[in-house]
Amino acid sequence: MNTTDTTYRNAALLIVLGMALFSTIYNAFIPLHGDEAYYWLWSHRLQAGYYDHPPMIALMIAATNLISQAEWGVRLVNVLAMSVAAWVVFVFGRELRDAKTGLWGVVIFESVVLVHAGYTIVTTDSPLILFWSLALLSSWRVVTRGRTSDFIWTGLFIGLMMMSKYTAVLFVLALLIFLLLRRRDLFADVRTWMAMGIAALVITPLLWWNWKHDWISFLFQLHHGGGADHITWNYFTEIIGAQFGVFTPVFAAVLFWSLAREKLFSKDDSLFFLAVMTVTPLLFFLYKSLHVHIELNYTAPAYISGTVLTAYVLASRDMKKTFYAGVGTALFLSLVARAGLLFWLPVVQDRMYGNREAVEKLNAHRRPGDALYADHLTTAALLTYYSPDRPDVRIPTPTRYSQYDMWDDGSPYAPGLYLSDGNMTKKLKRVFASEKVVDTLTVQKGLHGTKTFYIYRVR
Repeated sequence: MNTTDTTYRNAALLIVLGMALFSTIYNAFIPLHGDEAYYWLWSHRLQAGYYDHPPMIALMIAATNLISQAEWGVRLVNVLAMSVAAWVVFVFGRELRDAKTGLWGVVIFESVVLVHAGYTIVTTDSPLILFWSLALLSSWRVVTRGRTSDFIWTGLFIGLMMMSKYTAVLFVLALLIFLLLRRRDLFADVRTWMAMGIAALVITPLLWWNWKHDWISFLFQLHHGGGADHITWNYFTEIIGAQFGVFTPVFAAVLFWSLAREKLFSKDDSLFFLAVMTVTPLLFFLYKSLHVHIELNYTAPAYISGTVLTAYVLASRDMKKTFYAGVGTALFLSLVARAGLLFWLPVVQDRMYGNREAVEKLNAHRRPGDALYADHLTTAALLTYYSPDRPDVRIPTPTRYSQYDMWDDGSPYAPGLYLSDGNMTKKLKRVFASEKVVDTLTVQKGLHGTKTFYIYRVR
């Protein structure tokens, strides 16, 4: 590696480490979202699978629990995942073209809104992105150099990816499409089947858990991913417009313009590989948006290969002005989003606001032996997380089915306290002999609205 390449590599490493440090400090000032608390709870009840998702998020949080269980500690999962993905972008760009391309890829990746969000809120996309990025690099190396170790790593990373989130199947689908179109010869290579065997072995615990529970997790995801028979165009247009926000207008324009140019990929297997790995998940969620609302984080894995491809196009054409314009726009939008989450949380994410204070108020009313209840899985998880003694919480009133229902032993409901983010008197009357509001907490919701937490004593 020459001096210039070393300089680019060191610059990329400094950016990745700097972003990791900044995000770790930043995350200490943001209260947990209910979903984050829910996954944290899983980390204290480790299983081979859960009703909602595979177990990798719980396993990774269990590891970070050894460092800290504060908000920033729980979110170390994000910092690790996004940092590894950023470094994969550098390595991919360097091996694809040169170290400058790798550096530009890191700068693009670390500047866009989607990645800044990924550094902040723990979702099952965190481990998915970690292993998607590693599988992307190793499978590309299978195609371009074909070492036996590349096949082994690919099988391992695909298996770990499948243990992270079920949408990992889109990676497998995209890879299969590429192989069928460009590298059918690899199906005759015994090492390809060895990689498949390794992946299958890794996901065996998840398959076993689902089999023991009547495939409940698979069935939930199939139902969760379904939608209305009619077409809903507003979801469709929303997800298209959102891509120009989360990947920024400049970089999204460059990426989609490049993907539309057939000549760019007609002869180069590497560029075609990147295109297929980007387009496949994007088209899938674009299709799904015709029927259901698609969360912005769902498309995130597509932008790992999308970032490498964008950096390649910009660097190979020496489009410095476009690159700088894109970075400037991306950083501005990302800093606005981060500032909003830090200073105007009730406006930009009211579901994260007031929960800790409500739990503190409930604990002021606790008596020895009180059972604790909540109205929803996120409220229940936050009640456990923000209570000093981390108590067990049950959900006695009707709500959507969750892991709490699988854990519930069906024992009678003991006297205690119930927390909800709305008036639940009518529903509580159907479950308990008596209920009484002992306290409330009203907090800001949005620009001008409010929401009220209710604390009941039930018997």
